[in-house]
Amino acid sequence: MAREAVDSLHGPGHEGLPDGLTAPMLHLDGFEGPLDLLLELARAQKVDLARISILQLVEQYLAIVESAHRIRLELAADWLVMAAWLAWLKSRLLLPAEDGEDIDAEEAAELLQARLVELARIGQAAAWLGARPQLGRDVFARGEREDLTEIDRSGLALDLSQLMGAYMAAMRRGARKRVYQPRRMHFWTVQDALARLHRLLGADIIPGGGAWCELGAFLPEGGLAMEGEDDEERMRQRRAAMAGTLIAGLELARNGTIELRQDEQFGRIMLRPNAGGQAANDPDIGPEMGPDMESDMDSRMDAAE
Repeated sequence: MAREAVDSLHGPGHEGLPDGLTAPMLHLDGFEGPLDLLLELARAQKVDLARISILQLVEQYLAIVESAHRIRLELAADWLVMAAWLAWLKSRLLLPAEDGEDIDAEEAAELLQARLVELARIGQAAAWLGARPQLGRDVFARGEREDLTEIDRSGLALDLSQLMGAYMAAMRRGARKRVYQPRRMHFWTVQDALARLHRLLGADIIPGGGAWCELGAFLPEGGLAMEGEDDEERMRQRRAAMAGTLIAGLELARNGTIELRQDEQFGRIMLRPNAGGQAANDPDIGPEMGPDMESDMDSRMDAAE
C-alpha cells in the first residue's frame, strides 16, 4: 500500500505533487483518495473510521514524505496535522470514553475544522513573512562599528555640560566688552588745502616764484600716511589730498587769487599767483567755503575714495 501511495505521488511526467493535487493519495482498507478528502469525510461522519487502519495511514505518510524530497515543508506540515487528527479521531473510537467526557464526534470534528482554519491563517502569515525582504539576503545592515577604545591620558575630569556652560559664559562676557570701533582715516581735506594755499601765497614762498608750477607741488610734504599703513591706504590718502588741493585751487581761481591752466585733456594742472587779482591776505577771502563749495567737495571726496 505504501508503495502504491508513493507511485501515485511520483507518477510519470510529475515532479513532486501532480498538478492540482494538494494532499497525498492514500490506498487504505475502506478508503482510497487524497488525505484531505478523508479528513473532510471523517469530520462529516461519512466514512467509517473503524475500518481505517492507522498503521497503514502512518506508513504511507512516512513513505510519501521520505520519497518526495521536493515537497514544500509547510505542505508536509499540513499533511502531518491532518494525519494526526485522523489518528486522534481513530483513537477516540478505540479507547473507552473517560468519565465525564461528553464530547461527541461532531464536536470533535468542529474543533478540528476550527484548528484547520487557524492552521490556514498561520500558513498565510508564514507565506507573507517569507515574501518580505530578509536581512542578509535582500537588505543588508550597516557594517560593524569599529571596536575602538578611547584612552584619556590628560588626567582632567571634565563634564561636557559644565564645559559648554563655561564656554557660553566666556562668550557672553566677551560680547559685552567688545565694541566695534572703525579705524579712523586721516584725509587731507579741502579746508586743509585752502589753509596751505593761503599760507604759501601770503608768505610769498610759492614753489618756482611767480612762474607756473604744477598743482602737485602744493600737496603736503611727506603726505599723511601714518605708521603701519599699507600702500593702498597711502595711495587713497594721496588721491584725497590731490582732490582737496584741486578744489581749493578752483575756489581761489574763482576769486581771482590764482590762475589755473591745463594745456591738454588729462594733462598736468599748472598754477601761479594772479598779480592783478585780489591779494591772498584780503580779509574778504578766507579758507571758509560756501554751501555750494561744500557739496562739491563732498562729491569729489567720494569719487577720490
